[in-house]
Amino acid sequence: MKNILLAGGLAMMVTLFGTRSLIKFLVKRGYGQFIRDDGPTTHHTKRGVPTMGGLVIIFAVLFGYGMAHLITWSRITLSAVLVLYLFAGLGVIGLLDDWAKIRNQRSLGLNAKGKLLGQIFVAASFAVLALNFPDARGLTPASQAVSFLRDIDWLVLPLPLAVLWLMVLIAGASNAANLTDGLDGLLSGGATMVFAAYVILNVWQYNQWCGRTSTAGPLCYEVRNPYDLAVVAMALAGACFGFLWWNAKPAKIILGDTGSLAIGGALAGLAIMSRSQFLLVIIGGLFVMETLSVMLQVSWFKLTKGKRLFKMTPIHHHFELLGWAEITVAVRFWIICGLCVAAGLGLFYAEWVAGQ
Repeated sequence: MKNILLAGGLAMMVTLFGTRSLIKFLVKRGYGQFIRDDGPTTHHTKRGVPTMGGLVIIFAVLFGYGMAHLITWSRITLSAVLVLYLFAGLGVIGLLDDWAKIRNQRSLGLNAKGKLLGQIFVAASFAVLALNFPDARGLTPASQAVSFLRDIDWLVLPLPLAVLWLMVLIAGASNAANLTDGLDGLLSGGATMVFAAYVILNVWQYNQWCGRTSTAGPLCYEVRNPYDLAVVAMALAGACFGFLWWNAKPAKIILGDTGSLAIGGALAGLAIMSRSQFLLVIIGGLFVMETLSVMLQVSWFKLTKGKRLFKMTPIHHHFELLGWAEITVAVRFWIICGLCVAAGLGLFYAEWVAGQ
């Protein structure tokens, strides 16, 4: 447990105390957020708030993970490194997008094609690497099987389709996190809970791991490096939790696409590596709700030739336009997130108990 606690604690300290320095740096250079004109008018006061806060989260997670292993002199694992690659790689795409907004002095960043190509490159390279390099037991970091609570044995995909499937998961998770990042503290608070859930899930998988031949039972988990995945998840939870001090309303700094794309990538990476792909839909129910609201709005608008299902999407803006205070929406959505996390973990544990 030393690595897990060290990674989380160090990452939290970096964001808790280091974000102030990033805020000063960004303010001095005038790197502030640009607000969409068609959004809630209450958000116009956020114009100029420092953005690219995801930079400190990325640094904190990499620092926390690396230092935890250095202090305990334990080896890093390929599974963890690949999740961190996906996390940081999508963060770089988000950084380029945020920088384009600042440079062009507008609320739109990279063009859609450029942003998509960047995401495809990072996701595809992650998928190809994760489906190769088997260990001594023949287990690759990711699996070609579609998974829910564990791999579904009868749903194993050919390698090209498996790569495509992982890319779809990554694109969905990263864009869902991006859509959720619309209120002060909403994404950072929700992500803290979801990453904490993956700490619990990965620790449980490690305790019931097939790789531990002395204690492996018939329901053991065929997951590569579950303990080190828990270290990564704890670093992510700690970093987001510390950042929330500065990101809660009124936010002193905004995650930007740098943070939201990176967080979404990390969520997808943990779900893929822990063989719990569809379980993320439940644990990350908040992000699914935000994404579905946009999809329903667009579909309804086209079907009815101009009518809206919600006042505005993502759905957190709908409740703002109904008159809810921003902090009220954020806290109530955190509660929804907490319920989804509890439901997902409960289902995960119930499956193991039912098989005993």
